[in-house]
Amino acid sequence: MTSGDEYVYDEDSGEWLSPEDVAAKKKGPDVVDAVGNPLADGDAVTLIKDLKVKGAGQTLKRGTLIKSIRLTGDAQEIDCKHEGIKGLVLRAEFVKKRS
Repeated sequence: MTSGDEYVYDEDSGEWLSPEDVAAKKKGPDVVDAVGNPLADGDAVTLIKDLKVKGAGQTLKRGTLIKSIRLTGDAQEIDCKHEGIKGLVLRAEFVKKRS
């Protein structure tokens, strides 16, 4: 290490991390849709298959547009809002980014 470097000790991994490593870790995992397009907060997505929503007694049909998604920190889950369904979380593998 040189005197200008500011490394941070990560208690989870037990390693010293550079500022770039810390920023990458805070960013979280990359989330991609069913065809590999990267997803970000605020994106609109379309369902690629019919999905039964547990606890809501509803089925979301293929082609349903979901606006303004939020990333959850999990590489496979996105938080969504849809009429009449509170706390909707979808798997990224069942959606396609709307262009």
